[in-house]
Amino acid sequence: MSADVDDRPVTDPASPDPMPDNSLAGILRAYLAKLRGGEVGSLPAVLGLVALVVVFSALRPEQFTNSFNFANLIGQSAGVTVLAMGLVFVLLLGEIDLSAGFAGGTCAGVLGVFLTRQEWPLLPALVAALLAGAVIGLLIGLLVARLGIPSFVVTLAAFLGLQGVLLTMIGEGGTIPYRNDFINGLNNSNLPVWLGWTLGIICIVGYAASTYVTDARRRAKNLTVQPILLWALKTGLLTVVVLAVVGYLSVERSRNPALTSLKGVPVSLLVIVGLLIVLTFMLTRTAWGRHVYAVGGNAEAARRAGINVFRVRLSCFILCSTMAAMAGIMIASRTNSVNPNTGGETTLLYAVGAAVIGGTSLFGGKGRVIDAVIGGTVVAVIDNGMGLLDQPQGTVWMVTGLVLLVAASVDALSRRRASATGHV
Repeated sequence: MSADVDDRPVTDPASPDPMPDNSLAGILRAYLAKLRGGEVGSLPAVLGLVALVVVFSALRPEQFTNSFNFANLIGQSAGVTVLAMGLVFVLLLGEIDLSAGFAGGTCAGVLGVFLTRQEWPLLPALVAALLAGAVIGLLIGLLVARLGIPSFVVTLAAFLGLQGVLLTMIGEGGTIPYRNDFINGLNNSNLPVWLGWTLGIICIVGYAASTYVTDARRRAKNLTVQPILLWALKTGLLTVVVLAVVGYLSVERSRNPALTSLKGVPVSLLVIVGLLIVLTFMLTRTAWGRHVYAVGGNAEAARRAGINVFRVRLSCFILCSTMAAMAGIMIASRTNSVNPNTGGETTLLYAVGAAVIGGTSLFGGKGRVIDAVIGGTVVAVIDNGMGLLDQPQGTVWMVTGLVLLVAASVDALSRRRASATGHV
């Protein structure tokens, strides 16, 4: 089971622990010990992402690194990243959801039908689309968790069925345009520059304050807690990253500023960060989140510990499909319309690949929501960079498949190492 919360007391009167080394050298030694024990986390994905950025920046320095392409890359990856964030919860159980892509497309179609064809107001149409996702997840979850049908079979059937539903809803070769500025702006518009800076600073201050207060409370209860130096390093790194991203996106990136201005943080990035904060809180700060890790690590042990395994599984499938609905809307927002291929083609494969590449285990019990963001960025960088190099789509798929294979191999080897060293 993998979780950030460790409720062990600092001291045990029967066998007192040695005083932890809270210096920088001690923190590095502890991190290296975790790596040697098989707890590699997202490190391979981060290193791979850095390598890809360096390579593409060297080969296409003017196109790849400019702010226009940077913002465009965020919009391109938004739908896949949101879909992958939902898939993390199902993968944590050791299950899979092959229908998530077309579940998103179907829900985007529901939004299009109610919003455009039926001319419903935005809010009821949006709620109907999200409810459609929740109902899809409910049905899948009942078949998997109650009847015990393998999730691969259930979601494969749902993949085919929902593809048919979307095709029937829209019509072969047809499209449903979105004519709502809010929906179209989700994956196409930018925040005002001042609002981007304000939200960036709130994000930094919020992270620093919440983690400091949490550590203080745990320290007061004599529980294990990260060294203050490590807290400062994490906060400093987050500050540098946030300020750099917001600053780079706040510069003018329009090719013709006199005609139209193009600057500010994309709204899609705000959606991703907001979902990341909410879902991470649910997974790491609630009893439900700890139960998800427990069920994914060992369902039988979780059941004997009194955890309602059925409800946990059912809730994860509902959450996954609801997130798929949001992803489908983001994808459709990018093109201002929904069509029979929305959520299809490589969308699901890229989303599953993003979660695994980021560090979520296919064997269950290990993973974080941020893994989907990191993995989604890796997939988007490969797709974007190879496109700038004028490589054919076949080469892009081969490279992406190779990266996914490497990520799955790292996962298998790290689990074997963790089992051998007792870190599971």
